Amino acid sequence: MSQSPAPRIGIIGTGAIGGFYGLLLARAGYDVHFLLRSEYAAVAERGLQLNSAVHGALQLAPVQAYRNAGDMPPCDWLLVGAKTTANAELAPLIAQAAAPGAKVVLLQNGLAVEDELRPLLADDLHLLGGLCYICVHRSGPGAIEHQALGAINLAYHSGPAAEGEARLALAEEGAGMFRGAGLDSAAMPNLAQTRWQKLVWNVPYNGLSVLLDADTRQLMGNPDSRALIRDLMLEVVQAAQALGHGMPDNYADKLLAATERMPDYLPSMYHDFAQGRPAELHAIYEAPLAAAAAVGCDMPRVRALYQALSFIQARREA
Repeated sequence: MSQSPAPRIGIIGTGAIGGFYGLLLARAGYDVHFLLRSEYAAVAERGLQLNSAVHGALQLAPVQAYRNAGDMPPCDWLLVGAKTTANAELAPLIAQAAAPGAKVVLLQNGLAVEDELRPLLADDLHLLGGLCYICVHRSGPGAIEHQALGAINLAYHSGPAAEGEARLALAEEGAGMFRGAGLDSAAMPNLAQTRWQKLVWNVPYNGLSVLLDADTRQLMGNPDSRALIRDLMLEVVQAAQALGHGMPDNYADKLLAATERMPDYLPSMYHDFAQGRPAELHAIYEAPLAAAAAVGCDMPRVRALYQALSFIQARREA
């Protein structure tokens, strides 16, 4: 019996997240194709460089790099590393690069990002969420700095797969690819619950890093900011539970303890504000606030943080 051909993987958005996972998959022997924009020339010439506290200094050269999605070969898996602020532009790129029946994985933060993209995709495409637990950022064209972690969990959102086991099996197939690249990865049965669990960390640390101009070590080292982080976490946990999503026991305290063990880190939203890029305020704040409000759950501290960040962003764009 002949074996199934190895999957072809496309990376849509080769920034820190897409570059990190794409590079490790390619070095593990997978056929990986990278879509780039402003960094195309640099990556085509010099390749991708990963400086990792976990994996060491790694390079991928040459890179199968493309400036246009239409030039990519049809890909069986598409890993979308672009920020949620670019989601309106994603559907045409996915349509050009996807093989029939392809699996599209959104490696994005926030809530309901798949809900907004799904109506723009062909019915035969599978849509999954990819939850990345990682400390990583770009330091220059084609250069990625990886400080810690790297696990990625997958969950099925929508598409032609039947309910239940078939959907979990597709998520497990994707997780198996990442495990083949030396990464911790698991298939999760409930995407919404998994996204809410990740929001418990993302909501306080992303926003407060911008508002207080502070990294995780500074935020954790001050009793007032640490107490505020915990209060924000508890609001997110309460909202998730109001929506029917189970949360681990003492989850906020477990995340605080895990953050204390992490190296010093500036979250992605800090870099977005610092470099004048649109921040993911809708996916990380507005969408969860709306979902909580719909079931009568108020998050006053989260709302105040969102309003302060919105003011900063609007003033900068004026």
